[in-house]
Amino acid sequence: MHTLSKTDPEIAQALENELVREREGLEMIPSENVVSRAVLEALGSVGTNKYSEGFPGKRYYGGNACIDVIENLARERAKTLFGVTHANVQPYSGSPANMAACFALLEPGDKLMGLNLTYGGHLTHGWKVNFSGVYYQAVQYVTSPDGWIDYDALAKQVLEEKPKLLFVGATAYPRIFEWEKLQTIARSVDAYLVADIAHIAGLVVGGAHPSPVGFADVITTTTHKTLRGPRGAMILCNGEPSEPMKAPPEKSRKYLPTMIDRAVFPGLQGGPHNHQTAAIAVALKEAAAPEFKTYAHQIVKNAKALAEALTERGFNLVTGGTDNHLLLADLTNKSIGGADAERALDKAGITVNKNTVPNDPRKPYDPSGIRLGTPPLTTRGMKEEDMRVIAGWMDEAIKNWKNEEVLTHIRHQVKELTDRFPLYPGLSYLSANR
Repeated sequence: MHTLSKTDPEIAQALENELVREREGLEMIPSENVVSRAVLEALGSVGTNKYSEGFPGKRYYGGNACIDVIENLARERAKTLFGVTHANVQPYSGSPANMAACFALLEPGDKLMGLNLTYGGHLTHGWKVNFSGVYYQAVQYVTSPDGWIDYDALAKQVLEEKPKLLFVGATAYPRIFEWEKLQTIARSVDAYLVADIAHIAGLVVGGAHPSPVGFADVITTTTHKTLRGPRGAMILCNGEPSEPMKAPPEKSRKYLPTMIDRAVFPGLQGGPHNHQTAAIAVALKEAAAPEFKTYAHQIVKNAKALAEALTERGFNLVTGGTDNHLLLADLTNKSIGGADAERALDKAGITVNKNTVPNDPRKPYDPSGIRLGTPPLTTRGMKEEDMRVIAGWMDEAIKNWKNEEVLTHIRHQVKELTDRFPLYPGLSYLSANR
């Protein structure tokens, strides 16, 4: 059997370079994580060879007995882990999952509400150039100037706008979501509440963040952030057992499982990515292990330690800190923009991403802030004392962002730290026996 290094040495070298980058650097983008070797193995499996349009037991192709086992395991593990009666594990990623939720619950032109992208929301929650802002009447809500969701202001806006769907979830919100309040707000106008927990799903199942189950009508999530799985997504809900090959008699909360399944297929997608489903199933099994709860709480402990150490060094954190896995730093008082800070930290071996902050006067491609988080560092085994060291390096790098010598020196220190936390020992894309 030909190995990758023999068949395509250019791709093998690029992957090897990426492996080295991840091994020797500090991945601190909060929407990223590091999967297990078992997840990697499932993702690179023969599941990719099979076409499986439809659902277990009801496929449009033959030869799916083994795939049905895989998908049923993923669905049952998701249902048990999150405490819901229905799980669809076929969405290709988070954006298609949110598209499917809209397709299931809304008609074209219906009104939806979501958190404004520049205030920490997501493209698929009604941003003007996204499908959610083009095919639906989208209204955006914002945080208060200090970055907190103002639930009273949101309740007033919902009563005025009367949306049919309220999206709650974020890409850059460092605080807890109060699901009971949000359910009350949505129900005040009989709107569907869709909880997009892509960022916090691992914290939810690990008991480090309140669960939206029982409050949200539909829950969407990616599987590759705090849940520590492959790139993919799931849609969760409660209701009558799904009959995706039959249209429900009406759109109602009672028939949410069927509405969701029909939206995913045949509404938006063809055959699911079976190798991805297998890897999701593996990640869900890992997340059900007792040690995952310890891991989820350590993510938050690390984020709080990092927030405290950065605050001591004069960093202005949006909302003043964090309750979850991420921090949003406003660098206005550091006399540097987010784009320059991202580049400087990258040279120092620390990967973050530039990000807008509430009421940001700068443009999105050169915003005032950076977004950073602790899931990948926690996965590698780092603890609070390591976060304090990292905060010092970040401060030094931003103070000396034009000094290549200083940034290179920090990079060497970063490598000394990462060497203590090996990543995928023995793995190589250039070896014939990887």
